[in-house]
Amino acid sequence: MDSKIYSYKNKDVEVTWDKKRCIHAKECVHGLPNVFDISKNPWIDPDNTTNLKDLKKVIEACPTGALHYNFTNNENSESPDNTNTLLIATDGPLYARGDIHIVDMEDHLIMQDTRVAFCRCGASSNKPFCDNSHIEENFKAGTAFNPERLELEPSSETGGKLTAKLVPNGPVVVEGNYTLNGGDKKTKTKKKMSFCRCGASSNKPFCDGSHRDIDFKA
Repeated sequence: MDSKIYSYKNKDVEVTWDKKRCIHAKECVHGLPNVFDISKNPWIDPDNTTNLKDLKKVIEACPTGALHYNFTNNENSESPDNTNTLLIATDGPLYARGDIHIVDMEDHLIMQDTRVAFCRCGASSNKPFCDNSHIEENFKAGTAFNPERLELEPSSETGGKLTAKLVPNGPVVVEGNYTLNGGDKKTKTKKKMSFCRCGASSNKPFCDGSHRDIDFKA
């Protein structure tokens, strides 16, 4: 995974933007157009608002984690949502929110974040993150899923650590309490599940071993 982080700050706040993780969801542009204006250079100007509460809210709406903030007084720093959620996007990524810990097969921490967009099409040049390659690839995948396996291990808890383990040339294995959202289905579970990253599974969003058949590399 790559990063290219830019910083924009004033005496109150620093806003950071990771260009490599931005897929132009435009939550920021629509939320605070005075601060986030793509017609200007620099396109982010925190001096254009005095309402840090609104700035915080808009940045936390960024679904990929490309945007973050740091307040000078160290107050109101971002904390994970109380509920870990996975949202399946039509023909797009798997959005994760919560206390996300991305680890390798030896459980070494690669990254900790509150918002991530995992590639589902297999074509991203910045795996495991989405880079909008699904658009060029004309990736097609709905949001429906079979909740039966998840319902075998229901969870009354919703938060806590959510581990996303990257299997080399394979899926991302999610473990912890989470709610999976897809279409009109919402299932709360603690089931350890493997989510497809290669784009070829016939059981999306879950892995079915197709990564081996297509010699997927990640």
